[in-house]
Amino acid sequence: MTPAINIAKKAKINYTVHEYKHDTDTSSYGEEAATKLNIKQEQVFKTLLVELSSNELAVAVLPVSHKLSLKNIASYLGQKKAVMANKDDAQRSTGYLLGGISALGQKKRLKTIIDNSALNFTTIYISAGKRGLEIELNPKDLAKLLNAKFEPITSAS
Repeated sequence: MTPAINIAKKAKINYTVHEYKHDTDTSSYGEEAATKLNIKQEQVFKTLLVELSSNELAVAVLPVSHKLSLKNIASYLGQKKAVMANKDDAQRSTGYLLGGISALGQKKRLKTIIDNSALNFTTIYISAGKRGLEIELNPKDLAKLLNAKFEPITSAS
């Protein structure tokens, strides 16, 4: 059990854990999950950490098939700008390794924005806190557990 799964279990929400064999040569963890679990990339969401102009970290949850708009996330969090967080800072803050960072069960709860495209699905897949492990859950349950907002945070690609 990972902290992410434990949070979902404790909250008594409906969720399903999906496991697959992670290929260590893969660098696009979300795309690998979509392929190995045979689901649309738009339904698999990655968790990215950003550093805001206030020097605090925040979380963006968006489809693996899209790019994060740093301008949008900064704006929705009331900041002048955002940059991608340093890998070591992200791992230290969340307690998870890169490629297995989950929005759920992080060491410290951070401000979180979920891309509003999540609302197009009954369930979405996010990392369950380990490479090769995804948790499928309702996006509204995820938002409730994280005290997160839904906003358009992807950039047109």
